[in-house]
Amino acid sequence: MTSVTDRYPVVGAGLGLRRGIIDALMASPPSEVDFMEVAPENWIHVGGSLGKKLRFFTERYPFLIHGLSLSIGSPAPLNETLLRDIKDFIKLHDIRFYSEHLSYCSDDGQLYDLMPIPFTEEAVHYVAERIRRAQEILEMRMAIENVSFYAATDSTLSEAEFVNAVISEADCDLLLDINNIVVNSINHGYDAQNFMRAMPIDRVKYFHIAGHFVEAEDLRIDTHGDPVGQQAWDLLADAYQHFGVVPTLLERDFDFPPMHELLDEVRQIKTLQRAAEQSARD
Repeated sequence: MTSVTDRYPVVGAGLGLRRGIIDALMASPPSEVDFMEVAPENWIHVGGSLGKKLRFFTERYPFLIHGLSLSIGSPAPLNETLLRDIKDFIKLHDIRFYSEHLSYCSDDGQLYDLMPIPFTEEAVHYVAERIRRAQEILEMRMAIENVSFYAATDSTLSEAEFVNAVISEADCDLLLDINNIVVNSINHGYDAQNFMRAMPIDRVKYFHIAGHFVEAEDLRIDTHGDPVGQQAWDLLADAYQHFGVVPTLLERDFDFPPMHELLDEVRQIKTLQRAAEQSARD
């Protein structure tokens, strides 16, 4: 992937960059990876040897950033200081795109979990206004990600209706997380493909794919610490047929396997992308 714009000239796949695998990647930068993504909160104001290592990658790969703590649905005031730091980070490292979670994680303090926003009209207006303000500060469009959630919320709207309404009112883009659709569809009993197809095709900028933990037959936990499951692979293949070949990021946050196993998953992404391209030509 060469850029994240309104059009995608090149097939994309990637790995989230984490400090635990930096040295291995620096020793042998993988040619299979076309772009990388980091959480800006982990790297803003980081200098010294770690800052130089990040620069090693940002000079070699297109980079996206995926936020963890903007807390777009929080009752607390929007963190405009963080947004301005993100804006500076984007300029410093020539970041192509910024996304955040459609969730909240703060009020009087900062949580380390992403909590679901109530699926209500009032919440749509509140969150959309905050996204518009964020885009105004950043002077660029951003994307929000559909999140996994476990506890029931006020659901005047369905999850799909809520996501669509926020995107439309905020005039922002969508990072579609395929694994989160699978997790939520099992935990909350809906059809994953129907949800995927309900997302606005003109707003989807890229995909996330990851693994999850099987707690029980009817309970999945979104861990990013397991291999991608077959249900997610199947839904990703369907998503390419529906949305076209969208740049796709492989997420892995812990329990890292040998590098060749991660790269095998990257190759599987590319195999599905090539199959979708071939199907479109036939």
